Amino acid sequence: MALLTTGKTFIKDLESNGAIAVRMPLEGGFEGRYERRLKTVGYETMNITARGLGDLSSYLTAVHGVRPAHLGKKTLGSSAAVGYTYFIPPMLTYRLETMSSQAKGMVLWMIEGHILSRQELAYLVSLPTLEPRVKVVVEMGGDRSFSWQPLAKLI
Repeated sequence: MALLTTGKTFIKDLESNGAIAVRMPLEGGFEGRYERRLKTVGYETMNITARGLGDLSSYLTAVHGVRPAHLGKKTLGSSAAVGYTYFIPPMLTYRLETMSSQAKGMVLWMIEGHILSRQELAYLVSLPTLEPRVKVVVEMGGDRSFSWQPLAKLI
């Protein structure tokens, strides 16, 4: 029966709420079906994992510094010997700038969302109000069937 699902209610709930939490069977496959349905409606998707993101607002919408593992190569001179800081562009803002003009918007599909704190989930709820072209889908764990609810209701 899952192949007969059109996804219209999923897309309608995503557009009305802005951010939703999903649960799906752990064997996979469902996220791909719903992502294809979002793409056919006109959305572009950006898949990321919640592990290791750090500050969500900086990572998604601001230029931020990262310091990769130094692997024995340390900075020289009088500064701290912790390695160089590299500044990278914001992931979501960059994708929004390069998005097609025909696209309806960007869907940020985040896996492993169960590790996020309530404060980080609250930021993801507020993200579609800060940037109206962005919708958020957060995978919160497994279930026997594909189900979703507004992310604001979860926190």
